[in-house]
Amino acid sequence: MARPTLSDVLTERMLDLIREGGLRPGDRLPSTRDLAQRFAVTTPTLREALRRLEATGAVELRHGSGLYVGADIERIVLPNPNMREMPGGRLLQLLDARILVEPPLAALAADRATESGRDELRAVLDEAGRHLRGKGAELREANLTFHRATAQLAGNSVLDEVVDSLLRVHASARLETPRVFDDRRRDHDEHLAILDAIEKGDARAAEERMRAHLVEVKAVIEHRLA
Repeated sequence: MARPTLSDVLTERMLDLIREGGLRPGDRLPSTRDLAQRFAVTTPTLREALRRLEATGAVELRHGSGLYVGADIERIVLPNPNMREMPGGRLLQLLDARILVEPPLAALAADRATESGRDELRAVLDEAGRHLRGKGAELREANLTFHRATAQLAGNSVLDEVVDSLLRVHASARLETPRVFDDRRRDHDEHLAILDAIEKGDARAAEERMRAHLVEVKAVIEHRLA
């Protein structure tokens, strides 16, 4: 078995400091100088451990402000932070994963969504509608936000993280998607149909429409990559 490195040990001690101190995302941490003194290491050695924690979102270094507990400190599922571009075959596999996960979550969203949650979904699609004729980046982000928000309404935080991780990786394929699936109006109409089912509390329709939407996206990409 490989022996833990000093960076490994420091990473665990930093996590212990956060957990045992009851710190939450956004709480400020001691300065790197104070932490180096606390753990009896040099500042460069500590910074190596902090870079590892920053890569997973456990800590956040705000330049000119200091070190803070990161928003992802309590996440169970994390996307690969090194993913940049995705070949077509992997993009199709990613869509297969989304087809398995997202439709049941849309059904749960229809069952569990509060009025404020439905209002948030409607606001996201209103925002998307304003960008239908734009350059594409804002529309793409609004569309991904709709899928994230739908998963959140299902009420399962682990599956919410799974969907968010898949969508973060999918966003790295942003150069692929507009080229192979650029029917913005149809995409928007399918999202509106999903929202309509969620607003009506129709779980079956929400699941079927989410699945049909993702299957259609995959079919178009498959055809144009062939």
